[in-house]
Amino acid sequence: MSVISFAVLLILILMILASAIRILNEYERGVIFRLGRVRTVGGKPMAKGPGLIFLIPVVDKLVKVSLRTVTMDVPSQDVITRDNVSLKVNAVIYFRVMDSIKAIIEIENYLYATSQLSQTTLRSVCGQVELDTLLSKRDNINLQIQEILDKHTEPWGVKAVAVEVKAIDLPEEMRRAMAKQAEAERERRSKVIHAEGEFQAAEKLKDAAVIIEDHPMALQLRYLQALTGIATEKNSTTIFPIPIDLIAPFLRLADKIEKKSSG
Repeated sequence: MSVISFAVLLILILMILASAIRILNEYERGVIFRLGRVRTVGGKPMAKGPGLIFLIPVVDKLVKVSLRTVTMDVPSQDVITRDNVSLKVNAVIYFRVMDSIKAIIEIENYLYATSQLSQTTLRSVCGQVELDTLLSKRDNINLQIQEILDKHTEPWGVKAVAVEVKAIDLPEEMRRAMAKQAEAERERRSKVIHAEGEFQAAEKLKDAAVIIEDHPMALQLRYLQALTGIATEKNSTTIFPIPIDLIAPFLRLADKIEKKSSG
């Protein structure tokens, strides 16, 4: 055998080995089609990998499938809510292949199919709820979308791990209306709190008046406390509150004198 023939034979052997040997990573599985049919083990379709895989050149065809979780961004979708509010909603979906055989056989392109299904499901679910529900109960919306995706992707061997609504873009006029509503709500709460404070203060004053009525000396003590509080302030003018009880005798005396002079 000449050197040229040996070199050609060696090249052919290397090409055959290169086409017959495949290496799959830990997160990959290989679906082998032998003459167009999925290779089976014990009569059951079985994916190969990870590690070293041997194929029959020309006869076998290998399709790799990744088992890692895929993060897919759902583009913004135009949605009209149940209360007729137009907005844009986008989300992110996490899913992974659970059965590589089904992911290849049952659907042509499971990535594209999952993306389209996610968009339509997002529009459908958000269109069935009101705006307040969409803003305040986002976790329920996420779970509902995930359940629908699971139901439709299970025959494909795909599992929706999680769904998260990322952003809700409202029209500018709706933002202004919601800002006014929030401001009005805060003002209402402020007035309610102020009214409750006034009511509680009135209750305490009523209780204090009952005590002072039963114990007149309490009024004198309160008077002295008021003088003490005024004395602590460095004011140029000091006002002394005088209880009516102190000047009442003088008023009665003046009244008697006036009656005698008129008589």
